[in-house]
Amino acid sequence: MATKKAAGTTKNGRDSNPRYLGIKLYAGETAKVGSVLVRQKGRSIMAGQNVGVGKDHTLFALKDGRVEYGHKRKGNFDSSWTVRKVVSVR
Repeated sequence: MATKKAAGTTKNGRDSNPRYLGIKLYAGETAKVGSVLVRQKGRSIMAGQNVGVGKDHTLFALKDGRVEYGHKRKGNFDSSWTVRKVVSVR
């Protein structure tokens, strides 16, 4: 004999893991070689001086130094201009 009545399946019994995106080191903080500066989806923040880009668009430090954020004008393919954020280590 079953002690519980048979139940149907549910459609909302799943959940995805969090991505932990965002800025990890802010301007003025010191970065060591290989430390993660920004985790992002896509290239919303560009890599500047002494900053590398991972295969998942993660920005990381290539050199010890101080983190700096700035802006840069970037030309598009349709000959328009956009202002993009840039992170660099100096």
